[in-house]
Amino acid sequence: MIAKRVTYLVVVLALGLALAGCERTKIGAITADPGRFMNKEVNVVGQVTQSIGFLGKGIYQLDDGTGRLWVWSDGRGVPSKGAKVGVKGHITPTVTFLGTNYATVMRESDRRNGG
Repeated sequence: MIAKRVTYLVVVLALGLALAGCERTKIGAITADPGRFMNKEVNVVGQVTQSIGFLGKGIYQLDDGTGRLWVWSDGRGVPSKGAKVGVKGHITPTVTFLGTNYATVMRESDRRNGG
């Protein structure tokens, strides 16, 4: 009986930790206040709207319906235009002029197809 409770507790805790680590961030929130996310790891899901790759490196743009974000891929190649992907990475310094953000970039650390 106690073994069942301990097993149940371990499973619940493991699921809680897994779900907490997979929290999605809306791209619109990142582009609205990039300083809040600077050098922090975030998870985003979206559809690839543009894709430029060369020799396993490249950059692609994701759109999740709330905004668009450029993602730098170093060594994994880039997904095709129209693909839906989930990406984990760090937000890097951006270009802001007169209060308008022009280039928020995420440096990809992991990617999964289908979001």
